[in-house]
Amino acid sequence: MVTIDNYLDSHYIHRSNWLRAAVLGANDGIISISSLAIGVSAASITREPIVLATVAGLVAGALSMAAGEYVSVSSQTDTEKADIEREKQELAEMPEEELKILAQIYERRGLKKETAMQVAIELTEKDALGTHMRDELGINEISQANPIQAALASGASFCVGGLLPLLVILFAPVKGMEYWLYGFTIVFLVLLGATAAKTGGSGIAKAILRITVWGTIAMVLSAFVGYLFGVNV
Repeated sequence: MVTIDNYLDSHYIHRSNWLRAAVLGANDGIISISSLAIGVSAASITREPIVLATVAGLVAGALSMAAGEYVSVSSQTDTEKADIEREKQELAEMPEEELKILAQIYERRGLKKETAMQVAIELTEKDALGTHMRDELGINEISQANPIQAALASGASFCVGGLLPLLVILFAPVKGMEYWLYGFTIVFLVLLGATAAKTGGSGIAKAILRITVWGTIAMVLSAFVGYLFGVNV
């Protein structure tokens, strides 16, 4: 039996929070670790410096990604909580004004004035704060941020993404390492772009093009820096 909850949960937008963090982390892991390794390999004739730089970058990047995502999302959550507390106070101190504001919002969405007021009254009677959070502040279960979830998704996905170029470094020939890294990284980015697009219900070709173009730019610039300032080690 199909219920309204099951129907709503089937929409792609419900995956947006964790999907964004996971794709960002994996993409950053693949591109940043590959770019770092390409820059070092362009200036190295042995495998050890490349592996050392890559492992150090992987650990630092994963921790930085998780911490940055946690701080960023926590700031968003704090702002949401502050707005909610303010809305609680306004509902307690001036309920009539808040009711009019709600009715005006529904009028702008296309309802007649009388209908808008009736809808505002009925929704306020059921859940005044929840209604104002959703329709006045734009905060709902989908948009509300979860700092821990975002941090874990970003850090873990960065590790997964960064491990892929590390495997290439461990098994590919040292000579021409940057070309092996570039080739495999493009493959990894194509797979990531296709997976993210499929999960999010968007166009696969557009996602792949976007992710590979920017990945290529990052790696080419890193290789250029490595050749420009590199000393064989």
